[in-house]
Amino acid sequence: MLEKLSQIWRVKEIRNKILYVLFILLIFRLAAHIPIPGVDIEGLKSFFESNQLLGLANLFSGGAMSNFSVVMLGIAPYITSSIIFQLLTVIVPRLAELQKEESGRQKINQWQRMLTVPLAIVQSYATIHILKQQGQGIITGLDGFNLVVAIVTITAGSLFLMWLGELISEKKIGNGISLLIFAGIIARFPQQISQTIVTFTAANVINLMVLVFIGLVTIAGVVYITQGQRNIPVSYARRIRGNKMYGGVNTHLPLRVNQAGVIPIIFALSFVLIPPLIAQFFVESGNYWVATIAEWVVINFKGGLVYGVLYFTFVVAFTYFYTTVVFHPDQIADNLQKQGGFIPGIRPGRNTAEFLNYVSNRIILGGALFLGVIAVLPTILQSATNISTLTIGGTSLLIIVSVVIQTVKQIESQLVMRDYEGF
Repeated sequence: MLEKLSQIWRVKEIRNKILYVLFILLIFRLAAHIPIPGVDIEGLKSFFESNQLLGLANLFSGGAMSNFSVVMLGIAPYITSSIIFQLLTVIVPRLAELQKEESGRQKINQWQRMLTVPLAIVQSYATIHILKQQGQGIITGLDGFNLVVAIVTITAGSLFLMWLGELISEKKIGNGISLLIFAGIIARFPQQISQTIVTFTAANVINLMVLVFIGLVTIAGVVYITQGQRNIPVSYARRIRGNKMYGGVNTHLPLRVNQAGVIPIIFALSFVLIPPLIAQFFVESGNYWVATIAEWVVINFKGGLVYGVLYFTFVVAFTYFYTTVVFHPDQIADNLQKQGGFIPGIRPGRNTAEFLNYVSNRIILGGALFLGVIAVLPTILQSATNISTLTIGGTSLLIIVSVVIQTVKQIESQLVMRDYEGF
C-alpha cells in the first residue's frame, strides 16, 4: 500500500488532481460553517440532536444544516432532480432515446441542473418553515425581505455545491457528488466520537464492543458485496480477414452483485424523508383527522417498525430500478453479436439478452437484500442498545467504503494508463 501511495505521489498530474480535489473539499467544509444571520445556532444544534429524522439529514450535509449555513441543503436538491429524471427516463421514451447518446445525456444533465433551482427554493422554504414551527425561538428575524434573502442564499449555496461536485468529477478522481457526501459524513465523525466518549459509562462497555464488532463486520461485508461479481463466459468465433486470423479467444463478462452502488440508499432516504417533512406542515391543522394523520406520520417515520419496513422496501425496489436504468442486456447482447462473441450454450441475440437479464435479476437479489439490511441496521442497533449508532451507521459505512473503493479504482486506472503509455 505504501508503495502504491508513493507511486501515486510521484506522478505529478495525479498528485495535482488529488490536491485539487482536497482543496475543493476544504472549500465545502468552510462554506458549511458560514451561518445565515437570525438563527440561534446552539438551540438549533440541540434541536437537531433531539430530532432523529432531521439529524440524519444533517449528517449527509456534514453538519451544515445544524449550523444553518449557506450550504445547509447540501446537494439534496440536485439528487432529487436526478431521481425525477431517472424515473422519467423509464416512463418517457424520448428521454430513454436521449440517454443512449452523448449529446442527449448532456441535455438531460442540463435539465437536471435547471430543475435543481426550483427544488432548492422549495426545500429551503420548507426547512425554514419547519424550524420556525417546531423549533421554538430558534429562528427569529427571518420574515419578509430577510426570508427572501435567506432562500436565495441557500439556493445559491446548493448550486455552488453542485458546481463543486462537477469540478471534482472532471478530474476523474472519484464521483464529485459522492465525495461531497463522503466529506460531510467524515466531518461529523470527531464530534460523534467525542459525544460517545463523554457519555460513556461502565455499563455500556459490552454494547460498545458489540457495536465496534458489528461495524468491522459491516465494513468487511460492504467490501465483499461491492467487489463481488459473477463472470459470464464469452467466446469469440475465429474470423479470417485477408491473411490474418482474428478471434478464437475465451474471456468473460463481469456482472457485479451490486451494480447500483450507494445510489439506492440515497434515493430511498430521499423518499423516506419526504412524508414526515410534508406531515410537519399539517401537525397543527384545524382539521382533527388531518392533524392526527400528520402526527402519526411524523412519529412513525422517526424510527420503529413502519420506518424500518418502508426504508428496507424502498432500498430493495430502487436497487432493481437503478440496475434496470444502467444495465441494458439487449444492448450488450447486440454488441456481442456484432463483435462475433457468444455465451457458450446460449444463442446470440434475444436469447443472450434474456439470459443476461435472468442472471442479473438473480444475483442482484443478494445485493438488494444486503443494502436493505445495511440501511435499517442503525435503527435495529439503536433499539437493541441505547447507544446512538449514527457514528457507525450502516448507511454511513456503506457510503464511505463504496466511495473509497470507487476513488481508488479511478486512481489505479490512471496509473495503469500511464504504465501502458510508458510501455
